[in-house]
Amino acid sequence: MAKVDNSGLEMLRARINEALTGPQKQQFFESSCREMAARFLTKVIKRTPVGNGVFEAVRNNDGTYAKGKNGKPKLKRLTNGGTLRRGWTATSEGAAKSGGQTNPMQFSRTIHVSHQGNYYIIVVKNPVSYASYVEYGHRQQSGRFVPVLGKKLKKSWVRGQFMMTKSAKELSAQAPAILQRKLNKFLREVFDGQ
Repeated sequence: MAKVDNSGLEMLRARINEALTGPQKQQFFESSCREMAARFLTKVIKRTPVGNGVFEAVRNNDGTYAKGKNGKPKLKRLTNGGTLRRGWTATSEGAAKSGGQTNPMQFSRTIHVSHQGNYYIIVVKNPVSYASYVEYGHRQQSGRFVPVLGKKLKKSWVRGQFMMTKSAKELSAQAPAILQRKLNKFLREVFDGQ
């Protein structure tokens, strides 16, 4: 009769049970959510258009608009562009206007991850008020003069950029491979006892 030492298998079983029920599991799922959010933010930020900024048409003392050398209304810059792009890593529209955080990975660490049933949920949003109009498109009154732009509107419909939709679709195609690599690394750590 041979003696078998099962102590190694027992230790492995204990490590696997701890990984599947303990705080390691929670940490794995939350870090996976944050990584996916950071990857999504990286993609959507690159696709988000940057405007020229906000301008105001300069008025003469009599209330008419001042003309420049080219005959078009003279404009005064009020703010720089990029508010919508900065909005992806900002907590409010005011923070986006003043210059939000720019590192998606760093920002994703601050986002709350909620756990509902079998799902871990992270919400990524852009607090800039016109974000949905740029994403999906919008109507406008053609022929109307907009002093901020310094010109008349030409089209009655402005097509959406779909920067969020395209980024989400692209990431969902890449997600299984990304999560598989992350899971393999997690399991190697469990089996190696780290």
